[in-house]
Amino acid sequence: MKRSKVILCTGGIGSGKSYVIRAFNAAGIPSYDTDAAAKRLYDTDRELLDAVSEIAGKDVSVDGHLDRGLLASRIFADSSLLGKIEDVVHPAVIRDFRRWEEEQSVEVVIIESAIMLEKPSLRGVADYVLVVSAPEELRIKRVMERDGISREAVLSRMARQWNDRQREEYADFIIVTDERHQIVPEIVKIIETVKNGKDRS
Repeated sequence: MKRSKVILCTGGIGSGKSYVIRAFNAAGIPSYDTDAAAKRLYDTDRELLDAVSEIAGKDVSVDGHLDRGLLASRIFADSSLLGKIEDVVHPAVIRDFRRWEEEQSVEVVIIESAIMLEKPSLRGVADYVLVVSAPEELRIKRVMERDGISREAVLSRMARQWNDRQREEYADFIIVTDERHQIVPEIVKIIETVKNGKDRS
């Protein structure tokens, strides 16, 4: 069977990725959430859990499950661990995505990730890149209301991510969720373009 075209949906915190993803789902395009997959794989992929335990300490694995709090504290204490953990988590997620992708009988699928563009080794997974953006103040407001955190906490999270300009350098499509633009017509156009177009080389 011919492989599905893969669209990476990415964007910063509060940009509206989940809203856009739901609109794609409503249009019949299935999506794969890399964050949710990573959390699931920590508890279901024994090879991954063993690899994380080798890096962060055997005690981060308790009865076949990851002690996320302990792992977070280890990474906080030793920032070099994060890159090592990502080096084993990211390949596990991509392997799981490829398995999921093979189960889909559609022309187009979405993979959702906030950081995939920031990792050169992961960029080749997608055929097209869709960047979701929104005005900064709107993003801050959304996250404050959603997570119940302060403006300063939101800004701190945003500072750890790429900015829109960096993401848009890789974009084939951009959707702005500023509550003024209608996104459904844009999504329909993107789907048709991907179905009729060639894979990005």
